[in-house]
Amino acid sequence: MNLPKQVQIKEVGPRDGLQNEKQLIHTEDKINWINQLSESGLSYIEITSFVHPKWIPQLKDAVEVAKSIKRKEGVTYGALVPNMKGLERALEADVDEVSIFMSASESHNQNNINKSISDTYPVLREVVDEAKQAGKSVRGYVSTVFGCPYDGAVDENQVIDVCHNLFDMGIDELSLGDTIGVANPVQVNQVLTKMEAHFSKEQLALHFHDTRGMALANTLIALQLGYHTFDSSLGGLGGCPYAKGASGNVATDDLVHMLQEMGIEQSIDLNKLLEAGHFIESSLGQPLPSKQMGISRKA
Repeated sequence: MNLPKQVQIKEVGPRDGLQNEKQLIHTEDKINWINQLSESGLSYIEITSFVHPKWIPQLKDAVEVAKSIKRKEGVTYGALVPNMKGLERALEADVDEVSIFMSASESHNQNNINKSISDTYPVLREVVDEAKQAGKSVRGYVSTVFGCPYDGAVDENQVIDVCHNLFDMGIDELSLGDTIGVANPVQVNQVLTKMEAHFSKEQLALHFHDTRGMALANTLIALQLGYHTFDSSLGGLGGCPYAKGASGNVATDDLVHMLQEMGIEQSIDLNKLLEAGHFIESSLGQPLPSKQMGISRKA
C-alpha cells in the first residue's frame, strides 16, 4: 500500500463537536478540555466559532474561551469566522488561524449562511483580506462536497469551481467536507482523483462524518491516494445544525488508533486523548460514540 509516512490530525471537537449539542457546556469546562487536548500531542485545535450567538448559542463564549486557554508552543489554535463582525472578535481573541466556510451546494449554503454561493464570495474575500493583513493564516471549509441533504448529489465541477474561488482569495488550505456522511470509498477515490488535476495534496484536507459508519474506510482511500491532513473530533462528537441527519465526525481517538496500528507516524498520545474524552463526557452527561472511548470505559 502506498501510504504517507506522516499524518496531521486537526481536532475540531471544541467547535464542530460542540456546536450541535443542546446541553450547554460551562465555559470553564471548555477551557479545561482544550487545555487537556493541548497536552495530548495534537498540533492543531479548532477551539470555537465566532458566529452570532443567536445561531450557535453553545459558542457564545468564544472570546472568553480563546482568551483563557493555556496556549502550548507548537499548537495552532484556529476558529471559524463567518464575516467581518466575527473576524473582529477573532482578532480581539488573537486566534492563530481564521477559518472561513461555505457550501458546494446552493440549498445548503442558503440554509447555513443565508446567501447564495455567488453572494457569499465577496463576504469571504473581505474576511480573508483583513485576516491576512492581520498576519493570520486562513483555512477554508467546503461543505456538502460528497452530497447535500437538500439537493442530493453535488456536481464535482461545482465543487472544483468553489475551491478555485476560495484559493483565488488567498487561503492557505482547504478542507473538503462530507457533511452528512454519505460518501463511500469509490466516490472518495473518484472525487479526489479529479481534484488532483486542479490542486496539490498539500493544499487539501479531508473532513469525514461517520453518519453511516464509513468515515475510516473513506479515510483509508484518501491515505492511499497520498492525502495526509484530516479533521476529526474526539469521541466522534459533532454534527451540522443545518444538515438534518449529520451525526458525528470521524472520531479522533479511532483515527489515531488506526494510524498507530498501520505504522503511520503522528505525535498524539492516545491515553491522554482518552482522558480528555472522559472529561468532556462527564461535562456532557452522556457517553461519546467512538469505539476507543467505549473500550476505555470497559478497561
